[in-house]
Amino acid sequence: MPVFAALMALSAQVTVPMVPVPMTLQTLAVLLAAAVLGSWRGTAAVLLYLALAAAGLPILSDGSGGLAPFTGATAGYLLGFPVAAALVGTVFDRQKSVPPAVAVALMLAAHLLILGLGTGWLATRIGWTPALEAGFLPFLIGALVKSLAVVAIAAGLRRLAPFRRA
Repeated sequence: MPVFAALMALSAQVTVPMVPVPMTLQTLAVLLAAAVLGSWRGTAAVLLYLALAAAGLPILSDGSGGLAPFTGATAGYLLGFPVAAALVGTVFDRQKSVPPAVAVALMLAAHLLILGLGTGWLATRIGWTPALEAGFLPFLIGALVKSLAVVAIAAGLRRLAPFRRA
């Protein structure tokens, strides 16, 4: 779990600066943890990452940490991470083998869940139209690309390492 929490911290630093929400690789790492570790461990890795960030470690995008990001523009996205991890992990826990097309659809749905929660929160701060324009639509292509990458990377990791999913 700590390895995946560290991966989330590193992926948060791969960023395309955008206002009010930066584009990062965090969701790739979040969903990868869930696909490889399963629901319980994957969600625990996400919660560990978020707890370390809330405690003040500068591991969120742009090196931020502390409680401010959990009440600011990105709060809904951050709170969507464990929800999406639990969803993805549950599917992988229940299925010995998830067909690639189903896995991609699942990852895309999880990305849309994170984007939806994030956009909903952002809309309370800046309104629905600006939130959709700045916090949802620009992220759709990246969500598809990251979904494809998660499926490919997770399949490889599960073949290479004896990860226990439970």
